[in-house]
Amino acid sequence: MSDIKILVATHKEFYRPENPLIFQVQVGSALADHHIEGILHDDEGENISKKNRSYCELTAQYWAWKNLDADYYGFFHYRRYMNFSKEKYLLDCWQNVCEEFLDKKSVKKYKIDDETMRREIEGYDLVITEEKDITKMPVNDRTVYDQYKNGNQLHVKDLDIMREVVKEKYPEYVDDMESYLKGKMTCLCNMYIMKKDLFQEYAAWLFDILGECEKRMDMSDYSIEALRTPGHLAERLLSIFYFHVKRTRNLKI
Repeated sequence: MSDIKILVATHKEFYRPENPLIFQVQVGSALADHHIEGILHDDEGENISKKNRSYCELTAQYWAWKNLDADYYGFFHYRRYMNFSKEKYLLDCWQNVCEEFLDKKSVKKYKIDDETMRREIEGYDLVITEEKDITKMPVNDRTVYDQYKNGNQLHVKDLDIMREVVKEKYPEYVDDMESYLKGKMTCLCNMYIMKKDLFQEYAAWLFDILGECEKRMDMSDYSIEALRTPGHLAERLLSIFYFHVKRTRNLKI
């Protein structure tokens, strides 16, 4: 039986599903005035917890990379979970399935139970959110690049810096990166479940790129939302990684 650990990023108290595969982790614990009792904290061991205002939920992913051992690593958010049922539900304009609350009723509806989740996860190398068409969203973006360029309080020069870093450090990813940025399909919300070896590779790749981007970006006068740029870039990098391994490797996805 595989050791599956799904980390749910949170910064406040909220409903905790009774599921042995799901572990809540308080992100930005090093910046908080108190630790939430009974859950994990991203400021223990080797960590980047103090970067939470810019790295967002990635501080939990970094913490897991450096401190947690599992056969599968997964990441959700306190307001976002994957649907593990076989049912297809009505989407909102941003391509999400919406519920008023996460509670026992919605956990049952979307089969967020360990038996169903284990059955849907084991045997796969990567489980990721569905590819979504940004041209079906209530904006006038035609490409993923446009979506970032027109994003609220974002600066496209940071995306261009990321492109240059990838070109310099990981040229084998360039074709997939450019095809993705010029295309209209993307995976949303920085959520995934990966087998250990793939996750270790992805995390090393991701944080190497973001670390170099940080050195080249000037965020000194950025708004609170713009300070989240590393998190926004990571959402695009996850899609680039996904499209690359999907094209170049024989993985079960």
